[in-house]
Amino acid sequence: MSKPVSYAQWSLEPYCIGMKLRALRTRKRLTLARLAVETGLSTALLSKLETERMIPTLPTLATISRVYGVGLGHFFAEPTEHKLSVTRKAHLEANVRSTDAASTLPLNAPSENPGLSAEMVELTTTPFAMADSNVKICGFVHVLEGNVQLVTDGMKQTLEVGDCAYMETRKPTSLSAASGDRCRILLVKPGPGTLQTP
Repeated sequence: MSKPVSYAQWSLEPYCIGMKLRALRTRKRLTLARLAVETGLSTALLSKLETERMIPTLPTLATISRVYGVGLGHFFAEPTEHKLSVTRKAHLEANVRSTDAASTLPLNAPSENPGLSAEMVELTTTPFAMADSNVKICGFVHVLEGNVQLVTDGMKQTLEVGDCAYMETRKPTSLSAASGDRCRILLVKPGPGTLQTP
């Protein structure tokens, strides 16, 4: 039977104080015994703090902070944002969006302001426009299946399976299947709010 978590433990958990204490000690290349000498605290107490079996008091944390040369704010800065999106193979086919030029399948979960947008795109021989002229685009293409014709400002490139292309351009750019065979790519670009700039 697990021990119930106190409100203090629950509310401090996102700050990962124990992990930060251990990271600071490792960075300084100190053993628990050496840190105990420096702080006047026992190795048992320091071990419990690092493994989060005990919550440090502010005076204890201030003593340790002095040795590491950091302020208390180091431990209480708001936790960094973390997002993880997993798309299972079984869910891929249900979300396909089609146009004449391509069928696109979003690979990241919908969110309000994603930093990146990843899609699996099945291309046809009809050009799939990445951008018109004078609009900056940024993107990364990885060919998964078939051959891709990449056209930038009239210049043509053929990409084969396993080839990649990274682009930052203001030139008209399009992608299409180089033949009638099945052609799929992984397309990664900045999120919708950052994709196009005048």
